Amino acid sequence: MTRRVIPTPYREKEREALVLGRHLLCEFWECDPQVLNSRRTLLTALRRAVRLSGGTLLGIKSHAFKPYGVSAVALLGESHMSIHTWPELGYAAVDVFTCGTTMDPYRGVEVLRHTLRAGRAIVREVERGPRVGEDG
Repeated sequence: MTRRVIPTPYREKEREALVLGRHLLCEFWECDPQVLNSRRTLLTALRRAVRLSGGTLLGIKSHAFKPYGVSAVALLGESHMSIHTWPELGYAAVDVFTCGTTMDPYRGVEVLRHTLRAGRAIVREVERGPRVGEDG
């Protein structure tokens, strides 16, 4: 069996951290329940968040739950952006994963926070990707 080696331009400096992307995990509290339950408003906000953060929108899939709640996922050329809502709790979970350096995920998060009228927010950033010299 022949083993194929994929060239890695990232290994220029020994022990340098390789970050393939940033993953923002966001929790929004005290949101407007009507906005959280409006599929149309959320899809418009998601499209705007992608555009203003510099993302490349490939498609969106969404679902409105009964009696309330919406989930929507935007597939991006840079990865994805998603929102899941609980209007009865005034809560939304937002996930923004970006690869590369062409997109500013924080701009998208701010668009969504403003649209949801969130009173409180927690945003955690996780760097995605292996470290040079680490096997996993």
